[in-house]
Amino acid sequence: MIQMKSTKNHAGVTISGDIYDFEELYDALHTVVGEEGERIDYDGVRIRVLAICYDLRHAMMGNRQAVNVPNGLDRDRMRYIGLVGSDHNVYYQFEVLWPELLFVSLSLTDFLVLYERGKTVHTWDPEAAAVRKFQAGVAKCLQETLTEKKFATIKKYFNSRLYDDYANYTTQYIDKLNIGFIKMDKDKRLNNISIMAKRIAERDHRYIQAQAEVSEAAAYHGVSQYEIRFDEEYPTDIEW
Repeated sequence: MIQMKSTKNHAGVTISGDIYDFEELYDALHTVVGEEGERIDYDGVRIRVLAICYDLRHAMMGNRQAVNVPNGLDRDRMRYIGLVGSDHNVYYQFEVLWPELLFVSLSLTDFLVLYERGKTVHTWDPEAAAVRKFQAGVAKCLQETLTEKKFATIKKYFNSRLYDDYANYTTQYIDKLNIGFIKMDKDKRLNNISIMAKRIAERDHRYIQAQAEVSEAAAYHGVSQYEIRFDEEYPTDIEW
C-alpha cells in the first residue's frame, strides 16, 4: 500500500510503496488521464499528472530512493508457515512538493469524472479505484500533518464539483506556488499548506494575474499557452 508522509522540513511529501503499488498507480494514472489531445482543455493539467508518473517510473528503475520496511514476518511466523525469507520488503520512494501534489490530487477528480463517463467503465473499475486510493492517501497525509482546524478548512475542496473545474487551468501558476513555497522556512511551510490548497482551488487575484500574464505572453509570441514559462527558476537544491 502506498504511504505518504510530509518531509522533515515540510517542503513536500515522501511517497513510498513497493513495486506493485507503484506499477498499479503508474498504470492507473496513465489510463485515467487519457492520450495527448484526447481532452485538449486538460492537456496542461495532464502533463502535471504525468510528471508524477515520471517519478514513479524512475523510482521503479532504481533512480530515486529505496528503504527496507518490516513486512510483519518474524522467525516464529516463518517457522509456523514453513517459509524461509526476509523479514523486510523494499519500498521505493520519491518526494513531491506540496503545492504540486495538492494540484494533481485535486485535478484528478475531473479526470475521474471524464473517464467514468466512458461506456466501458463500471462502478468497480480498478483504474479509477487506484486513483481514488491515491487521493485518499493525500487526504490522510494532510490530516496527519495539519491541525484539526486547518484540515477542516480544506476538506471541502475534496468534494466532487462540476467536471470542468480544472479545464484550461493555467498550470504555470503552480510553478509560482511551488517556487514561493520552497523559499519559506519549515514553520512557514507547515502553516501554508492549507493556504496552498485554497489558492489552487479558489483561484484568487494571484491566479487571475498569472493567467493574464501567460495569455498575453502567448499572444505576443504566437504560441500555445502551454509553451510559456515564467522567468523564475526552481532552485537546484531543496531542503526537503
